[in-house]
Amino acid sequence: MTFGEQPAYLRVASDLREKIVNGSLPPHTRLPSQARIREEYGVSDTVALEARKVLMAEGLVEGRSGSGTYVRERPVPRRVARSGFRPPSGASPFRQEQAEAATRGTWESSSEQEDAGPEIAARLGIQLGDRVMRTRYLYRDAGEAMMLSTSWEPLEVTGRTPVMLPEEGPLGGCGVVERMAAIDIVVDNVVEEVGARPGLAEELLALGGVPGHVVMVIERTYYASGRAVETADVVVPADRYRVAYHLPVK
Repeated sequence: MTFGEQPAYLRVASDLREKIVNGSLPPHTRLPSQARIREEYGVSDTVALEARKVLMAEGLVEGRSGSGTYVRERPVPRRVARSGFRPPSGASPFRQEQAEAATRGTWESSSEQEDAGPEIAARLGIQLGDRVMRTRYLYRDAGEAMMLSTSWEPLEVTGRTPVMLPEEGPLGGCGVVERMAAIDIVVDNVVEEVGARPGLAEELLALGGVPGHVVMVIERTYYASGRAVETADVVVPADRYRVAYHLPVK
């Protein structure tokens, strides 16, 4: 299938990309200089520069101050499991997955109350400005930052109950389903929408990514009889992880 003639900088980037993928330019090798690209491909300095920018945006190479541009190590993607099965222990899915895989997963979190903005209010079906509990998580696998998550729960549902703080109290650390059941709310549905976008600067700083890298964003909302009781954004580096779904068939 032909889509027409490619711009020169894309043709150069495509050839260099192929060399990186097939190992002709292995990890930690210095990318040909701008002058070398210009001479080898018979292109202008502008084209050579734009081709290098493409490879940097794709995360294939990285600039080192005062040294040049080098091929990045290409990580082998690991799995982040999303399951339709509820763990019998009552643990959150991440904790259960870590236990089953015998990995050294850790996490840190912080919770605070805030007013719901337009997007979160719409996702939770509440009024703009209603109070919610926002909890931010950073998950690590063997010490390496692997995933960010921010959840919001309407305080109209959880306020002044033992589960108001997701990571504290008698059910601290349990999954949403178990925590809601403790206050007589039966979660019966969850919706997840998966998308991708360039990572925000603060996200990539926390996850150890390079500016411009793409992240996967899982927008998850739990429902009880049609009412949203929790919504969250889960952010995963797209170059290091794959999201795998394990869903029951009825």
